[in-house]
Amino acid sequence: MRVRVEPYRPEFRHEWEALVARSNNGTMFHRLQFLDYHPPGKFRFHHLLFWKGDRLVGVMPGGLLEDGRVLWSPVGASYGGIVTEDIPFALALEIVDALLEYGRRFGLRELYLIPAPFIYSRNYSQNLEYALLYRRFGFEYHYISHAIHLKHGTDPFSYFGANTRRKLRKLLRAQLLQVRESQDYDTFYEILVRNKARHGATPTHSLQDLHRLRELVPEHLRLLMVYHGDTAIAGSLLFLCNPKVVLCFYNMMLYEYSHLRPVYLLMYEIVRWAAEQGYEWVDIGVSQDTRSPDPMTPALSLIDFKEHFGSRGILRSTFYYRFA
Repeated sequence: MRVRVEPYRPEFRHEWEALVARSNNGTMFHRLQFLDYHPPGKFRFHHLLFWKGDRLVGVMPGGLLEDGRVLWSPVGASYGGIVTEDIPFALALEIVDALLEYGRRFGLRELYLIPAPFIYSRNYSQNLEYALLYRRFGFEYHYISHAIHLKHGTDPFSYFGANTRRKLRKLLRAQLLQVRESQDYDTFYEILVRNKARHGATPTHSLQDLHRLRELVPEHLRLLMVYHGDTAIAGSLLFLCNPKVVLCFYNMMLYEYSHLRPVYLLMYEIVRWAAEQGYEWVDIGVSQDTRSPDPMTPALSLIDFKEHFGSRGILRSTFYYRFA
């Protein structure tokens, strides 16, 4: 019995969400409920279902670009690729072969996959990645993310460098700042826009997008704000991606308060809370120099800053396949 691939149909929404929930490598970005925050027509979605007999063994969110012959997984999200349970290699290879067969039948010219890094897997396995490489997928880009492995318990000082610990102790003694969970997305967004503008960039999401995500997937979002008196001066929007990983999607501050080091306090609270909640990793995002013409150029000062909190480099890679 061979694996077959079909385009997603709405009547299989429950089966899709159930598979992502019990999967080995799924994240909030693979949920249809998450992707629903995009307005209708923004993307030409082309999600795929992988069946073995009457059993759903895989799903892949995606969308068609250019002339409809280029399929990206994901579009409108950070991570895509094929989501499965903790499957043996033989089934992983069947799924990849079925995807390639579908691509040829559909008339695809190119296929791009951005799976979540291995740290997002409940049980570490790279069966799917090896199956892709064995079938001669290549790499388009590698990006460097940084993540903190929460293996030392719930005390943040167990992870941070000596200089960072000294600064944090001084901050905690001074009691000038407070970190609180918040629902004030409007104020956070003002900080986000001002922070991004300083670097000549704009946020990935609009304020409307963030409010929409709060409605659709509130269980996956947590907003922390740092206050100096009654003034919000920094914030971090956490995406609770799956039971393994908390992602700091936005870590932002008002630079006129940088001397108070509010991001240090944010990282202290994020690591403490995530470890207490049983997460294994805090992903603090990619560390690329966005001003460089080479998208793989590392932002060395940003990497150095992240390493002060005990983070390590984790690859975020794009697989591609060009059909003959």
